[in-house]
Amino acid sequence: MARVSTAAQRLSALEKAMMELAYESRLTEIKLKQLAEGMEEFKAEMRVFKDEMKAFKDEMKDFKDEMRVFQDEMKAFKDEMKDFKDEMRGFKDEMKDFKDQTLSFQEKVDAYIAESKASRDEMNKKWGELARKMGTLIEDIFVPSLDLAIEKYFHVAVKDVMPRRKIRRDGQTFEVDILALAGELAFVVEVKASPNRVEYVHDFVEKLEKLPRFIPELKSCQVIPIYAALDMAENTVNLLTKKGIYAMVVRGDILEIVNFHEIGR
Repeated sequence: MARVSTAAQRLSALEKAMMELAYESRLTEIKLKQLAEGMEEFKAEMRVFKDEMKAFKDEMKDFKDEMRVFQDEMKAFKDEMKDFKDEMRGFKDEMKDFKDQTLSFQEKVDAYIAESKASRDEMNKKWGELARKMGTLIEDIFVPSLDLAIEKYFHVAVKDVMPRRKIRRDGQTFEVDILALAGELAFVVEVKASPNRVEYVHDFVEKLEKLPRFIPELKSCQVIPIYAALDMAENTVNLLTKKGIYAMVVRGDILEIVNFHEIGR
């Protein structure tokens, strides 16, 4: 009985061990299956990741190609800008040379104008001195060209030019340096060797007021007053303009009314 009992115990222990071994084997199979399934999921994820990385690499390649094209374009642009800067530098140098030449030319012109004005002023001064000495400023300078100047500015033909028109009335003497008649217009010209004295201008204004009394035939005419000299200062011209009197001067060999447009007819 003792032997049978011992054998039974051994068989029971063996069965238990076999059951445990079967359980462990089954558990191992389950874990291996789970591990296999996990590996498949990992492989699928890795496959997706590889595809994404491949797409990313392709995009990076395209980006690098675009950047290479952009760099080439920028290099070409920089080269063009360098060429443009070089051209602008050359243009600036040419403009500087042109300005220097223009400045030099302007200086020569200014010097020539100043010299010409000084020569003309000196000539007029000497001419005036000579005329004053000879007493022929009116006859030699203004009378010969007065009709041409009147026709140029007033567009009328002068019929009569009377230098040194002198009238005596009621024991008084009234003299007009030059009286020129052109239809209904009567040009009364006062000639002065030293025109820039203000009192001379005022004296001429007073003479114009007395004109109808001494020369009544001019009442039906429109009187055009002219104050004449070889040359005169700007302030004298401005004063004459305010008084409505034309300022006539000598320019070269012609007579000019320097404030004609300021007064008008």
